[in-house]
Amino acid sequence: MCGFAGLIERPEACNAQRLGAAVEAMSAALTHRGPDDHGLWMDPAAGYAVGFRRLSIVDLSPHGHQPMISLSGRWVLAFNGEIYNHLDIRHELAGNHEYRGHSDTETILAAVERWGIEKSLQRFVGMFAMALWDTVTRTLWLARDRFGEKPLYYGWCKERFFFASELKAMETHADFTPALNRQALAPYLLHGYIPAPLSIWDGIFKLSPGHVLELKDAAPGQLPASLPYWSINQAAGPTQDISAPDATERLDQLLRKAVAGQMVADVPLGVFLSGGVDSSTIVALMQAQSSAAVKTFTIGFSESGFDEAGYAAAVARHIGTDHTELYVSAAQARQVIGRLPTIFDEPFADSTQIPNFLVAQLAARHVTVSLSGDGGDELFAGYDWYARSATWHRRFSKIPSGCQRAAGAVLRTFAGAVVGGNAGRKTRRLGNLLMLGGNLLNQHRCLLSSWDGGDVPLPRRLRWPSAMEADPAGDGDPIRRLQCCDINTYLPDDILVKVDRTAMAVSLETRAPLLDHRVAEFALSLPPALNIAGGKGKQILRRVLDRYVPRQLIERPKKGFDVPIGAWLRNELRDWAENLLDAKRLGQQGVFDPAPIGARWREHLSGRRDNQNELWPVLMFQAWLEARPHAAAREQA
Repeated sequence: MCGFAGLIERPEACNAQRLGAAVEAMSAALTHRGPDDHGLWMDPAAGYAVGFRRLSIVDLSPHGHQPMISLSGRWVLAFNGEIYNHLDIRHELAGNHEYRGHSDTETILAAVERWGIEKSLQRFVGMFAMALWDTVTRTLWLARDRFGEKPLYYGWCKERFFFASELKAMETHADFTPALNRQALAPYLLHGYIPAPLSIWDGIFKLSPGHVLELKDAAPGQLPASLPYWSINQAAGPTQDISAPDATERLDQLLRKAVAGQMVADVPLGVFLSGGVDSSTIVALMQAQSSAAVKTFTIGFSESGFDEAGYAAAVARHIGTDHTELYVSAAQARQVIGRLPTIFDEPFADSTQIPNFLVAQLAARHVTVSLSGDGGDELFAGYDWYARSATWHRRFSKIPSGCQRAAGAVLRTFAGAVVGGNAGRKTRRLGNLLMLGGNLLNQHRCLLSSWDGGDVPLPRRLRWPSAMEADPAGDGDPIRRLQCCDINTYLPDDILVKVDRTAMAVSLETRAPLLDHRVAEFALSLPPALNIAGGKGKQILRRVLDRYVPRQLIERPKKGFDVPIGAWLRNELRDWAENLLDAKRLGQQGVFDPAPIGARWREHLSGRRDNQNELWPVLMFQAWLEARPHAAAREQA
């Protein structure tokens, strides 16, 4: 796991010394992503420079140093991630290439020399973000892995093109002064994250998962469109006719191969264990293929109601892992909140970021790499909202779309004029769903939103309905369409952001075997009945786990990795929250409308309703802005 950052300036205005110093400072801001080594490479005649920070995982020798130059001298690569099948690719290239070391970075360069970047991307199995410079054509290629496990930002500010693993690298540059991206605020408040390709800064973008971008001779402000080299909607293919026993055997084989590939490292390796289906499956398959006890890590909480460490410990005992658990107090968990604005470069409001940081911090004391079970809920329909969204859609599909929209408008007006309180919100939410006119994915996103669309506390309110999602498979199975929707949005922009940033903050590499694209393509090709039965998802994954762990150790009501934010806001965090939500302060900033926020805050404090889902995004934005006084001053100017 690593980090990189770079610049392209106008060649005629480029000063090599200043360019190098600027990029050195940018990459230094990413030291947490790579504390072991650093490097800089420049092409001053083209106005190009890239800096790199390395967390050494494979090939700890100087032969793994980056940025790395190809044997021909044509290509220069900065690469963050892991290519798990790089030894297979080396075997395929045998006799056509000489190697200096055994890093996957060198394998990437060899593949590009042989096949070009686009064909090489199709062959890679892994997680990655990369910046590849062609010294002959002076072309920059940016690419990101299929699911977006590794981050990559890019865009123009003034007359410079910036790219980096994290925004904090760009923010070190004196001329990086973009405006707040107001377009990003409504989706952020609705869902707690900023969806790709948007970022919090105007003109700066996230490269979408499974995309590649080619930049050559672009004038300042001009950006070519990024192009997809892989899409889950297309890659999964038609639903296959397969029996449960055959599907179980095939999935077991695929997962074993994925886990084995991701256990390769030249440093200590472990795995997060919550005791749920996903992480327990990964742990079981790791231990089945390891001669030594696998290192597992769990955190527990002393407070009742949100502690699952006992379940993880029971699974660890059965499998026979080298288990480490750490119980933390609520006070220790709350201390993490002060670090969140620097860990996350954009406002981010999934409160499970707190326990995720704590378990990463625990693991980093013992290992450098940790596997996880992320992706299981999306790939195997584990979320209970799939059945709920499909049920609403089935009900609404009996009503013509025009009638739905008309009824929705009436309900919203009625809710605003007559019905108040909780009943009013439910009526308004129903109106929102109807106004979406039968669009399954938009209804799904509406059901998952925090603030109701028409009530988002922005001076210029979000119009509802909103074209939140395209539905490229509109005539397919509803559950699969919802899974693909989450794989394209919630997974990369929430789950994987949370995992990457919290782990990288403590210099820990994380790997997710369930997101091997061959596993994903198989999972999405299964008949829905193999995933959902009796209202429970992940049935086929449970069948695989049954081979290794008794079901009674796993079966219990599904519970998230939560902390009691709502209770903390009424008590220990009240002063902190009231300062950030002060109406005068909000009014001076000019970002949010103070009135609806104040109403939600007072209602929350009264205990009439738990409004943490609406308030936490506002608080995380305010904390993020407070940590950037120069940005706050620009917005108020």
